[in-house]
Amino acid sequence: MTTDSDWPRLTADVPGCGGAFKLVPEDFEVEELPAYQPSGEGEHLYLWLEKRGRDTREVVRALASSLGVSEDDIGVAGMKDRQAVTRQLLSVPARAEARLGEFALEGAQVLWSKRHGNKLRTGHLRGNRFKLRLRGVRDVGAARECFSRMLAGGVPNYFGEQRFGRAGDNADLGRLLVLGQRLPKRPERFQRKLYLSAFQSRIFNRALAERVRSGTLSTALLGDVLRKEETGGLFVCEAPDVDGPRVASFEVSPAGPLFGPKMTAAAGAVGEFEASLLVGEGVTPDDFKRGGGETEGGRRPYRVRLGSPELTPEGEDLWLAFELPRGAYATEVLHELLKDD
Repeated sequence: MTTDSDWPRLTADVPGCGGAFKLVPEDFEVEELPAYQPSGEGEHLYLWLEKRGRDTREVVRALASSLGVSEDDIGVAGMKDRQAVTRQLLSVPARAEARLGEFALEGAQVLWSKRHGNKLRTGHLRGNRFKLRLRGVRDVGAARECFSRMLAGGVPNYFGEQRFGRAGDNADLGRLLVLGQRLPKRPERFQRKLYLSAFQSRIFNRALAERVRSGTLSTALLGDVLRKEETGGLFVCEAPDVDGPRVASFEVSPAGPLFGPKMTAAAGAVGEFEASLLVGEGVTPDDFKRGGGETEGGRRPYRVRLGSPELTPEGEDLWLAFELPRGAYATEVLHELLKDD
């Protein structure tokens, strides 16, 4: 099993800064950056909810029970960590508004509610704002150097270890589903989606690891699929000398494979390398059709921009604050700083 600590790091030549993380939930604060604000009218009720020591699934289950609705009726833009203080939007059917006062879950509270016309869907957020405390940091200079490099060149956009489950076997189970094989235990719909996504994520991480290892994270290669930062539009690089400066300025970024029928194909040597990843897993592109809508495929940028960064020493501790776009993991910033030592 490959863990987060095994992936090559952008700042591998800088020593780890040292320090302990997540000793208490207050060491890790996450606030969702919504894609839009609720309008005040409609058939759905948006809830701005703060939780501590609870994961999002627990909150959804408790809401469904208190409001007398199905879990499927509840909309969530993104899943949030348990060992943290987090604030995020959820949506429930507006018909349940009268029962909102019945919701009670230790460690969770609704801060405000407002109506809107549509249910909140996965991915309906711009990103997240993080505030992290590292305790007992021994080398602030190393932390500053790593932070500076990520600000200049981006953060390697690995999928974090949360994606792969506590036992680390989500991707292996997803591979079996893609191959059409029976699992030891039939998964629920949520679990099936999780396993399939984890398998796609593992292949992406392996592709990204090679870009970091080869020093081409911020390089436009002939045949690369490049993603426009502003619009998310994709195109295949045919002129690295033209697209290289666009990558350097963060106008576009190389985007790695999330295999499936709708994935934009890379060309040339890049395409051959990506195909070799499937060979290594013993699967073919057609196998992903078995995942249906869960493995349609796509592209994920190999790097993401570190927004609104702050680094503030406080005695022997270090406070970090920054923004990341949706789907990016704050733990990847920490792995660059700590080097898992």
